[in-house]
Amino acid sequence: MEDKIKLGISTCLLGEKVRWNGGHKKDHFLAEILGQYVEYVPVCPEVEIGLPIPRETLRLVGSPETPRLMTQKTGIDMTDRMLTWAKKRLDQLEREELCGYIFKSKSPSSGMERIKVYNEKGGASRSGVGIFARAFMDRFSLFPVEDEGRLHDIGLRENFIVRIFTFHRWRQLLKGGRTSARLVDFQTRSKMLFMAHNPKMAKELGKLTAKVKQLPANEFFSTYLALMMKCLKYKSTPRKNDNVL
Repeated sequence: MEDKIKLGISTCLLGEKVRWNGGHKKDHFLAEILGQYVEYVPVCPEVEIGLPIPRETLRLVGSPETPRLMTQKTGIDMTDRMLTWAKKRLDQLEREELCGYIFKSKSPSSGMERIKVYNEKGGASRSGVGIFARAFMDRFSLFPVEDEGRLHDIGLRENFIVRIFTFHRWRQLLKGGRTSARLVDFQTRSKMLFMAHNPKMAKELGKLTAKVKQLPANEFFSTYLALMMKCLKYKSTPRKNDNVL
């Protein structure tokens, strides 16, 4: 592929020694197999806000909806520092034209789900989202995202790969111009894929395409993208694939 798919990724998953203990969490599938087809844009929030290697561990404290990012032993609040940096970093990532992001599981800064949040008594619930991960997903709500732990599940891995390749084709479509002819061609080439994920939404995408000339271009393309990404979040199954055939 001359024009490789760009993905954001937690730096430690590529084997870089940026972890709190000076180690890494290299994922061989991501680094060596998927890495043949994508161009990674590595991000390590904790190092990029200026924390050293090695460093004191961080954790989320407070309510799961609005937790604070605190150093574990000294109790220093790093939340505002992280959010200030994240705003600038997200501006940079927007210019990278990413087609997805792979987060580090269990991380208080980069975990996308089920992150431990500690209460005043020291108890913890797995109901939080990492500070940077939340900011990213709020800013780029339609982007395909996963963490390396979930990608060990073959079904989730396949679904993620389908979404990033489709999102990449969508970006190529937009670069060529937001014309009705290009959209119809995209829909024609993709409709069987959509049917394999959610037949009902596939029909909705077909009906929406028929109205491509009736709506302002920006409104139409935004609506189509949102419905397409919602459709592809559903996993394909043998039954759905049989229906497509």
